[in-house]
Amino acid sequence: MWRIVLICAALWSSAAFANDWDALDQRGAFALMRHALAPGTGDPARFDVSDCTTQRNLDDRGRSQATAIGAAFRDRGHRFDVVLTSEWCRCHDTAELLALGPVEPAPAFNSFFQDVSQRAARTQAALALLDGLQGRPFVVTHQVNISALTGRGTRSGEVLVVRRSGDRLQVLGSILIAP
Repeated sequence: MWRIVLICAALWSSAAFANDWDALDQRGAFALMRHALAPGTGDPARFDVSDCTTQRNLDDRGRSQATAIGAAFRDRGHRFDVVLTSEWCRCHDTAELLALGPVEPAPAFNSFFQDVSQRAARTQAALALLDGLQGRPFVVTHQVNISALTGRGTRSGEVLVVRRSGDRLQVLGSILIAP
């Protein structure tokens, strides 16, 4: 019996983390990424969005992961008109290291982890921003934002391939590049 459980777990794991590059070819598809590896959870009590020294930031593995993810997208010929990012340093740094297009801060994608009362407002602002865009975006944000937008969790550095569907984003696939 344990052998069956282990085989099923292995199959689920490989399917759940398969790289769905073809999903990006679907009409309306774009990339929604959780920032690269930044050790810890949340932000320190002294957090200041304008001061990276007060924040949880990318470590060496996170910087390498972001660079590798960008290279994987470029190697496959995927282009983006803009890279929208939360104002948190770990997201902005991820966006810059991806080197996939011009980086623009988008407060609608700022984390609401410390203030869950902001969830609905941030989610609606993010959807409105996406609705008003011309071209194809790549978005770098936080776990809580991604969950609110898609109903799905992500790992650090995981890229969901999504498109607008009703009042949320529909997940078409997932891309995960190991650090």
